[in-house]
Amino acid sequence: MRVRLPARPDWGTGQVQSVAGPRITVNFEHAGKVLINAAVVELEPVDDDPR
Repeated sequence: MRVRLPARPDWGTGQVQSVAGPRITVNFEHAGKVLINAAVVELEPVDDDPR
C-alpha cells in the first residue's frame, strides 16, 4: 500500500513494508525507512489509479 504522512509532505509518498500492531514501517521516497506509531500518527492512503 502507498501512503503519505500529511505532517511531512517533504518525505514524498511511501510504500508500507510491514505492520506489527500499531507499528508500521514505511519506505518513503525522500526519507527512507521510517517506523511510524499508528496510535499517534495517521497515514493517508495514496490512490495509485490515475483516473
